[in-house]
Amino acid sequence: MGAEVLRLLAAHPELEVGAVGAATHAGATVGELFPGLGAAYPGLRYETLEARDLAGYDVVFCALPHGESQRLVPELVGTVGHVIDLAADFRLPASVYTTWYGAAHEAPGLLADFAYGLPELFRDELRARVHVAAPGCYPTAAGLALAPALAAGAVASEGIVVDAISGVSGRGRALSGPSLYAEANENALAYGLLDHRHTGEMEHALSRVCGVDVQLLFTPHLVPMTRGILATAYARLTSSSTTATMLDAYRDFYVDEPFVRVVEEPPATKSTLGSNVAVVTIRVDDRTGTLLAIAALDNLVKGGSGQAIQAANALLGLPEATGLSVVGVAP
Repeated sequence: MGAEVLRLLAAHPELEVGAVGAATHAGATVGELFPGLGAAYPGLRYETLEARDLAGYDVVFCALPHGESQRLVPELVGTVGHVIDLAADFRLPASVYTTWYGAAHEAPGLLADFAYGLPELFRDELRARVHVAAPGCYPTAAGLALAPALAAGAVASEGIVVDAISGVSGRGRALSGPSLYAEANENALAYGLLDHRHTGEMEHALSRVCGVDVQLLFTPHLVPMTRGILATAYARLTSSSTTATMLDAYRDFYVDEPFVRVVEEPPATKSTLGSNVAVVTIRVDDRTGTLLAIAALDNLVKGGSGQAIQAANALLGLPEATGLSVVGVAP
């Protein structure tokens, strides 16, 4: 996620990278770790940065392991303009965080300062807060797929099922068995059965969208691709409808959103590669009384770093699309 923030900021006309921090890679240049970024950041080195080193910066992006941001952020608040946290530390109320992450929150007093940074669903909150907690990749896909139907009361808030596949980059850069080429190649793996942490985030965000408690079952799958998420959600219809009517409702819901495309054909992850776009479609199944909602996105861009920059743009009073592309890399 940190490298992706740098890649996207390299094309941003209003933001300039002043420093990059790292622990294990301190002293290395950006180009040494990520050769593709070397031309954009010649000579820029990773440093062991303390909070005091960042005083006066307009924006600080934190791409740290879960649990680390809540230790650093209290020292940043009040000394920098805005903190954009890409981890889960400030996405949830303290009690919900403890339930899903198994530890007490270390900075609960700061949670009210953070907006949940999914602009298409929580733009008013985003503009009213100082800092941003960027949503998780799976909750972004599931949220955009289900929000219009839940907001309209077209589907029940209980009994929702979300299945999603993700590329290996979603596991981060750290060495792990399932991420090894020999393990991931030509393989599909379901993981986090019944208790994946993003379940709580999906339920919390979607409950806020529709005003009642949402309950869902989420199962993620790791598949042999580098980037991308394809989320498929199933929800029980509350009244009769048609695919055409629901597609129109989804188009109306996202009519002014440059980064959500509602389409008729099933979306593919490759069409979103490198872009900040989520592509959504739905179907109404009369036989089972079910709404089928599908969303595809790049887990590192709209599912992470791109969305974080979109939120930062909003906080800074810039057009949200500044420095972000709606064009995927194809083929």
